[in-house]
Amino acid sequence: MKRHIITTADGSKTIQIEEWNEQYHSVHGAIQEAYHVFIKHGLHHFNETYTNLKQPVSVLEIGFGTGLNAFITLLEAEQLHINIDYVGVEAYPVTRDEIQELNYPTALKADNKTDIFERLHTVIWGNKTEISMGFELTKQQKTFFEIDDKNTFDIIYFDAFGARVQPELWTEAIFQKMYDALKVNGVLVTYSAKGSVRRAMQAVGFKVEKLQGPPGKREMLRATKHSTT
Repeated sequence: MKRHIITTADGSKTIQIEEWNEQYHSVHGAIQEAYHVFIKHGLHHFNETYTNLKQPVSVLEIGFGTGLNAFITLLEAEQLHINIDYVGVEAYPVTRDEIQELNYPTALKADNKTDIFERLHTVIWGNKTEISMGFELTKQQKTFFEIDDKNTFDIIYFDAFGARVQPELWTEAIFQKMYDALKVNGVLVTYSAKGSVRRAMQAVGFKVEKLQGPPGKREMLRATKHSTT
């Protein structure tokens, strides 16, 4: 499918799939969405709620895509003085040319870390690699249906394409995999607030909260695993 780079409302860029009229991030602001959904209600929430848990904090990203969520998590982890073990799952990696067009280091006022952003994309798939001190990354090139981790992650960033274009990624079967992959007290955050998504999460055992959404969306969801059953 044909992809091209567009600029979102906060000045940060994202990739658009023309055939689906679908973007990797919100057109209302790629960076704003990432901070609101995944950092504020995911990483910060977990860090503030479970301050006594052992580090590193393990993060699974469903849809590694442009690397924006991973890059912001790396920047935030440095500020929070926490270590991160980050796993990004992506079936269709972005190209080198697309990466060169993304302006995230500049938009985040982190031009001094441009080489680190590029390293997120150039490290070998399947190998755990230290990207910077305290941040380790493993990229896995596979479909979400192939995820079979058990009690492994503290946080899941569920950033799949929307249910309008890929409804099969928002089913009980997928959320059962997410539930199984989380440790007890682990959290999953997503930009979606669809009733069918919330019910699918609840059906597999998640406790689900509706939260204020990022710019352009009224609500989002956060799901917590409270038991191993």
